[in-house]
Amino acid sequence: MKVLVGVKRVVDYAVKVRVQNKSVDLANVKMSLNPFCEIAVEEAVRLKEAKAADEVVAVSIGPKQCTETLRTALAMGCDRAIHVTTDMRTDYMELQPYAVSKIFQNIVEKEGSDLVLLGKQGIDSDCGQTGPMLAGFLGWPQVTFAANLEYKGDGGISVERETDSGTETIDIPSLPAVVTCDLRLNEPRYATLPNIMKAKKKKVDTISADELGIDLAPRNEVVEVFEPPPRKEGIMVEDVDQLLDKLRNEAGVIA
Repeated sequence: MKVLVGVKRVVDYAVKVRVQNKSVDLANVKMSLNPFCEIAVEEAVRLKEAKAADEVVAVSIGPKQCTETLRTALAMGCDRAIHVTTDMRTDYMELQPYAVSKIFQNIVEKEGSDLVLLGKQGIDSDCGQTGPMLAGFLGWPQVTFAANLEYKGDGGISVERETDSGTETIDIPSLPAVVTCDLRLNEPRYATLPNIMKAKKKKVDTISADELGIDLAPRNEVVEVFEPPPRKEGIMVEDVDQLLDKLRNEAGVIA
C-alpha cells in the first residue's frame, strides 16, 4: 500500500496574526507544519511501522520555504516528498481548495497512491474542503474527521470519525480511499536529531504548479479580513447573589 499525505505550511498556531491591507500579514512571521497535517503524517508513518504501508510520500504546495516543512515530515518518517511550487498565497487569499484538490488529484493519479491522508482543515483558512473535494474528483470513498484508523488485513480500513453527537465507525472494504484526520487520532512524535539529519538526504521532487495544466484561479474573492473587536474588561463579583443579579438585570440571560 502506498500512502500519500498532505503537508501544509501555515502560520504557527502560537503566533498572534496581524492584519494589514485587508489580509493577514505573512512577512517575518513564524511558519510551521499545520497541526492537523502533522497528525496525518504521524498516522501514515504508524501504518508503515505496522507493515501496512510500503511507502509514505509527503506532498506540499507553496513557495520554496515549503521544503522546510517537508523536511519536518521526512524527519518524522516519510520516505520521500513532492513539492509543488507556486508563489500564490495558500491561505485561501489566492490558492483555494478547488485548485489544491485538482493538484492533489494529479499527483495521486501519477503516484498510484492507495490511501490519501490529509488534515481535516488548515488552521489558516479553516475550510475543511480539500479532502472531500479530492475524493469527489477521484471518485473514491472518503471518511472525514478521523479519530481512529485501523487497517484490515483484507485490504480495507475501519475508521472511527467525530460527529456532533459523538463518534461513528465507517468500514471501507477495499482501498483506495481519502481520510481526513482530527485531533484525537494520535499524538504526533517529535523528530529526533538523527532523523532530522537523515531527512536532509531524503529525496524531494519539485514540480511547478504551472506545468500541471490546472486552472489555479480563485473561485471566490476575499473582500476583507479584519481583527475581532477587543473583549470588554471583565468584572469581579462579591458573591453568588450579585452574580445572579447581574445575569438577570444587566445581561438578561436568565429570567
